[in-house]
Amino acid sequence: MGLSPAAALAGSGVSITSYGHSALMIRGGGASVLLNPFKAVACAAGLAEPRVSATVILASSRLLDEGAPVASGKFLVDPGSYRVGGLKIEGIGGPHDRVGGRRFGQSTLWRWQQGGLTFAHLGGTVARLSPADKVLLGRPDVLIIGVGGGAKVYDGSEAAEVVRELQPAVVIPVQYVSGSTPADCDQGSVDGFLQAMGGVPVKRPGRSLNLPGSLSGGPVIQVMR
Repeated sequence: MGLSPAAALAGSGVSITSYGHSALMIRGGGASVLLNPFKAVACAAGLAEPRVSATVILASSRLLDEGAPVASGKFLVDPGSYRVGGLKIEGIGGPHDRVGGRRFGQSTLWRWQQGGLTFAHLGGTVARLSPADKVLLGRPDVLIIGVGGGAKVYDGSEAAEVVRELQPAVVIPVQYVSGSTPADCDQGSVDGFLQAMGGVPVKRPGRSLNLPGSLSGGPVIQVMR
């Protein structure tokens, strides 16, 4: 008996487009998911704002560099369980900074399935994962994680520790500086993360990446730009 069209589409893989900073568009399974749309301020200065349309927008917070109202679609930023566009989405709350949320408030970690793959989006946080967080996040096929350091993003060694805890097949590092550091930006480059992940294969696909609906082995680091 053949798969229904919806079931066949669900495992068809995804295409991922990077807009820089921690903004990614993930298309597949009949839906499009935009992560962390930004205004071109602070560490995102000089980048083209992702003024695009998506089925759902998953933001780490309402800060303008990771949850700006520049795109159209169902905007989710608060923890909770959601169903949008055929996707089942889980949001998990945690402190955004290194002082229990007293400086930048709370951020949301996201988990969902799309195109046959399980995603975890930790694009804007420094929260240490609790045992409950690890159970909720599971072992994702694709982990999107901030690596640039500073007050509200994991640094390279912290991000590498999370990768070892979650054991994804693919890691997409985000929230780091390429080239010269903009004013009012406390983040560094991706190099510290790559060094902390020493020996793990690194690929540089550019702005676009296609993933099949089934992944094995890993991790492989996909440095997008």
